[in-house]
Amino acid sequence: MTKRPTRKSGSRPLPNFEVQVRIEKVVAEGDGFGHLQDGRVIFVEGGLPGELVVAKVLKQSKDYARAVVTEVLESSEQRVDPPCEYVAQGCGGCDLQHASVSLQRQIKVDIVTESLVRLGKIENPQVRLFESGELPVVAARTTLRVASTDGGVGFRKRQSHDVVRVTHCLVAHPSLNELLPDIRLDGAEEAVLRVGVASGERMAWAEPQDSVSGIASEVLTSRASSVHEVIAQHDFVVSAESFFQSSPQAAQALVDATKRALGDANSWGEGPVVDAYCGVGLFATTVFPADRHVIAIESNPSACADARLNVAGRDIEIVQAPVEEWVPQSAAVVVADPARDGLRAGGVDVLTATNAPVIVLISCDPASLGRDARLLIAKGYRLEYSEVLDLFPHTHHVEVVSRFVRDESMEVV
Repeated sequence: MTKRPTRKSGSRPLPNFEVQVRIEKVVAEGDGFGHLQDGRVIFVEGGLPGELVVAKVLKQSKDYARAVVTEVLESSEQRVDPPCEYVAQGCGGCDLQHASVSLQRQIKVDIVTESLVRLGKIENPQVRLFESGELPVVAARTTLRVASTDGGVGFRKRQSHDVVRVTHCLVAHPSLNELLPDIRLDGAEEAVLRVGVASGERMAWAEPQDSVSGIASEVLTSRASSVHEVIAQHDFVVSAESFFQSSPQAAQALVDATKRALGDANSWGEGPVVDAYCGVGLFATTVFPADRHVIAIESNPSACADARLNVAGRDIEIVQAPVEEWVPQSAAVVVADPARDGLRAGGVDVLTATNAPVIVLISCDPASLGRDARLLIAKGYRLEYSEVLDLFPHTHHVEVVSRFVRDESMEVV
């Protein structure tokens, strides 16, 4: 063990000293969680539940410290060698490759459960894992955000602006991996690479658009570029500036989980259905019966333009506005797929004002799910269950589909 450098008598050691830590669990950003001898919390990059590790402290305050594993003294049985060579070089893209896939999924279930308990104030929430056997663990991601570096592109190191040069990504679709060795960015810091698996179309979009080079002539580079995808037998146009799920398999899994959470359409009652934060119209076109009037709300102009094409011929009304500014009306059910920061109070106020018997919330951040759950409970909605989907394997990122039902017996705040 290295000697701890100190400032002066009675002060805490400076960073870059080593400590032994027992890892209690893995928390939301993928770090191991433990305690120092003085009782402070320590977050340890690379630690797994139950392990005893030596960790180098990189940052500390009066309340917590951050560190990275330098040696594993007692290893988890589910620790594995990272399958990607770039992990050893510091690539921050996949931060759980040192855990088996089964442990990764259990970690995600545990993180979601803890968030619902700690932030949502829910006792014994029902959290289950989506049967993800059909979801690929590698070679599936159809959208990548790459950063410019000397000689090509890559991914940023964790908690750093430094870039690791990458010529092959373990989780990327093969069509995108074909681009990585030769693509260059001149004048742009980042680019979005996307492939439509159904169509084979590829794009490499950056600003300015003439900054991209080293790619085949058929790769689209315009800001107006789009690719085409097929989910649940529906065709989707997805433009460069529109959000879409991480892969077609991920989109299909979310559609299936959302349908389950909505339940039998015959039990919904009368009235329109609402698809809040609808994006390019994935749920509006796949989870509601064709004879239902759908109100689809989205603020992103590019996504709205795509959605108008994707829902053509259906009884779907596109409302281009922030959800918080939509004037609510009575609805049979609500599906909401907000960005990482969740519904927040404004979104909850609007969506609960529909008096929908069921609200299905799709969350991509456990903390925002916990906060949103507490807000929904305060408005008289009870969480029946949350279903965890492993749509970003080898990372701490997680998607959760939660079913909330209106409970007249609950006290509304």
